[in-house]
Amino acid sequence: MTRFTRRNLIGASLAAAGAASAPAEAAAPPVARPAPSIYRYRVGTFEVTALYDGVWYRPIDEKFVRNADYADVRREMSDAFMPAEKLATPFTMLLVNTGAKLILLDTGTGGQIASTAGSFGENLTAAGIDPKTIDTIVISHFHPDHINGIKTKDNGLIFPNAEIMVPEAEWAFWNDDANLNAAPAGLKTAFHNVRRIFSDIAKDVTHYRPGRLVAPGIETIAAPGHTPGHTVFALQSGNDVLMVLSDTTQHPALFARHPDWQPQFDIDGGLAVATRKALLDRAVADRMLVTGYHFPFPACGHIIRRGTGYEHVPMLWQTSL
Repeated sequence: MTRFTRRNLIGASLAAAGAASAPAEAAAPPVARPAPSIYRYRVGTFEVTALYDGVWYRPIDEKFVRNADYADVRREMSDAFMPAEKLATPFTMLLVNTGAKLILLDTGTGGQIASTAGSFGENLTAAGIDPKTIDTIVISHFHPDHINGIKTKDNGLIFPNAEIMVPEAEWAFWNDDANLNAAPAGLKTAFHNVRRIFSDIAKDVTHYRPGRLVAPGIETIAAPGHTPGHTVFALQSGNDVLMVLSDTTQHPALFARHPDWQPQFDIDGGLAVATRKALLDRAVADRMLVTGYHFPFPACGHIIRRGTGYEHVPMLWQTSL
């Protein structure tokens, strides 16, 4: 009996290639563009649409995780098949049709962060959604990849009819000049970006406190640490619940598996760790469906405990609601 190994399989492939008298040609040319990145699923009577905005391969260095050896971080990234010294950061927006309103949770990069991100608008169109029909935008926090999609590069409103709702604590922190002046140089850019996005529409922005329902069945939950007013959402319809983790774990291959790690983009690392563990413990105990803003698309699944950390188990892809 032939024993198949990587070596003899490669050898057989090379032999077959060498025996061909002419290169094979496909009947049709390759398709240059990917298919639209849209995924719909149900939470009770709510229709949830995951919309992809692309990925940012964020350069990192030995300062990336404050309390972990860089060699360990690089090993975990390699095990997750990420490029060397670049954190793969996908972006997935969530559009919730409650039956009464279209509610968008965060708005993506607006094509203003990386050349490999900014496809949200195209995917929204492919999903059959006109930006003018979105009723409400609910923001989890003020990092650029969550708010830049409110406006075009030329500061035009992309969702002209939507009420914009933001966490009260985020608004207070990022619009405080004392915080801006005290911020390290790398963070000042985010402060200025907040002012660019909101300064001319401030009077039309609604502030919410955690615990408030921003719409029937959509509860806001305080999740501080990543930023002072970072917020997650619990969607409940009937007996179904979806926890929208926002940036609680960033990429789960790193910060779910190592919940104690403190990445440099968490403003209060210790508080972020406590928040992360509390929310992931709740997801595990209640076996609830979760989604994360930087989880691999379509970003929904479940959380289980694994050793000293947690693991994201993707939801089975379904072709019908």
